[in-house]
Amino acid sequence: MDNLEEGLRWLDQAKADLKTARDCLKDGNYYATAFFSQQSAEKALKGFFYSKGYRALITHSVTELLEELSKLEGVFRGFVDYGKELDRHYIGSRYPNFYPKGPAYKYYTEEMGEKCLNYAELILREVRKFLER
Repeated sequence: MDNLEEGLRWLDQAKADLKTARDCLKDGNYYATAFFSQQSAEKALKGFFYSKGYRALITHSVTELLEELSKLEGVFRGFVDYGKELDRHYIGSRYPNFYPKGPAYKYYTEEMGEKCLNYAELILREVRKFLER
């Protein structure tokens, strides 16, 4: 791997974000669970790219990262729908004017938080297979 150390640095932050997502779920902060789940998946995938020698990744889209990895590496093909779900929460979970009435946090449920957390865990687990050998 061209830059395993950098990839592992991003993976470490992804793990911390996943822990934060779990903690938020326990506390009933489902909007934050969704956001930190998206962040965890994004950082884990970027870690994968950085470990391969990539230098600058401008996107914040989990879907874009997964689609690119599917083309380049032939891995993560079954994860694109997880990315689509997680990307919905990158902005929507944080801004009070995203939804038509009321602040964003009121639109989030435990089920939504659990789904996002599960998808992020699956993505993180897959990245770990490649980086933590």
